[in-house]
Amino acid sequence: MSASTTSAPRNSVVWFEIPVPDLDKGAAFYNDVLQVQLIRENMDGMEMAKFPVADEMNMPSGHLSVGTPAPAGQGGVIHLLCPDALEDSMERLVKAGGKVLSDPITIPFGRFTYCQDPFGNGIGLYVETGKR
Repeated sequence: MSASTTSAPRNSVVWFEIPVPDLDKGAAFYNDVLQVQLIRENMDGMEMAKFPVADEMNMPSGHLSVGTPAPAGQGGVIHLLCPDALEDSMERLVKAGGKVLSDPITIPFGRFTYCQDPFGNGIGLYVETGKR
């Protein structure tokens, strides 16, 4: 971006990928925790399970892909919106084989907790509590 650019992008995130060694197990985990149905697709030979969003053309989202996650605690963190109370999502995460790594943290617009999926990927579970 040049120094003369004066406007910010609409969104800094356009897409994310979470690597999992087993797409079926990964999709089952995220379906259980987030109470969604990931959408299975094959795009140019790449199997994936996409996170559903209301407006795929105008909202950032992501997918699971078959791959090797970074060693636990060494990769990035993807924060995902919970469908209900943070504590309910945390409970489902543990039951599905994930780990909660922090107590809930309050920020101006919501609450979140750091977690790991069963494959070692860093994720945050987030709930909005106010308007931005």
